[in-house]
Amino acid sequence: MNTFVIGDIHGGLRALQQVLQAAQVTQGDRLIFLGDYVDGWSQSAQTISFLIALAEKQECIFIKGNHDVWCEGWLKEGLAPQLWLTHGGKETVDSYKDIDGHTRLEHLNWLERMPYYVVDEQNRLFIHAGFTSMHGPEKEFHSSNFSWDRTLWEMAITMDQRIKKDSLLYPKRLKLFSEIFIGHTPTLYYNITTPMQGCNVWNLDTGAAFKGRLSIMNIDTKEFWQSDPLWQLYPGEHGRNGA
Repeated sequence: MNTFVIGDIHGGLRALQQVLQAAQVTQGDRLIFLGDYVDGWSQSAQTISFLIALAEKQECIFIKGNHDVWCEGWLKEGLAPQLWLTHGGKETVDSYKDIDGHTRLEHLNWLERMPYYVVDEQNRLFIHAGFTSMHGPEKEFHSSNFSWDRTLWEMAITMDQRIKKDSLLYPKRLKLFSEIFIGHTPTLYYNITTPMQGCNVWNLDTGAAFKGRLSIMNIDTKEFWQSDPLWQLYPGEHGRNGA
């Protein structure tokens, strides 16, 4: 069995189907999704339906991202803050225009069941954004950090490589897990279009919400595959604005 980790999809179902095919994923493989399934391209509702069906065929782990929290609030209570609408929420609302009530409830239940993070049998952490507690996410005071925090990633990519893991100067957060896999912060912010590594942290958000590509990685070999740029898969659309 192979285990693959997938970055932020943002309603780009066509890109997801591309990378699953490119990586030759089979029903015997495990898939770990790092969140932000919605908001951006025109197929948010369709992406969720696809993922629900996919999980009936093979093992899938779905982590909740900040955009998924927004979508959950809208499906449950009709909450539609302007911040969400201007950062991809409008496209998500539009994608539900022809979706019936039963399916909307199914999507809401799927979002509500979703964990904010998972630790696997090899002590690898999968989380959408990060955490701030030096004692790990289970000791985090604000659960919103799981889907919003960027300090973990910023720390990892700016670490002085001369500081070794056995040093007292090495950040305690990074010692807690053998590896950490995140999304949330597009690598495009650093003019990089492929997955990035900082210390033992891997960032799989390669900007699919914007002008980038969706990425999937074999977590053992670190081999990865990418979709076409999303704007090419959705001609005439503009993707998402902002972070």
